[in-house]
Amino acid sequence: MSFQGRHGVRPGERAQPQEFKVDLEIEADLGEAGRTDRLVDTVDYTQARAAAKAVIEGEPMKLLESLAAAIAQRVLELPHVEAVSVRVAKRPASMQPIEAAAVRIKRTRM
Repeated sequence: MSFQGRHGVRPGERAQPQEFKVDLEIEADLGEAGRTDRLVDTVDYTQARAAAKAVIEGEPMKLLESLAAAIAQRVLELPHVEAVSVRVAKRPASMQPIEAAAVRIKRTRM
């Protein structure tokens, strides 16, 4: 998924929107959904996308780690989600020749 946000340590990173890429890997018990073929028995991926979009397009944060943690927290609030792995990456011009800066975190429902 790709969204525009104003995040970074340097003020210049927050001055103009930049592209952030988000990958989610969600763990859930999908047995019931496999038997019933009903959306209510599984994770609604549109809600997971909306959670990532809200964070990236929301209030500026300095660290990719903070963005990933906020996305994970929101996704874990969705029904059926047991754990989530979140990867957030950006490619700011100020970091060239580095292709991208990225973090990956995993969080589990308590």
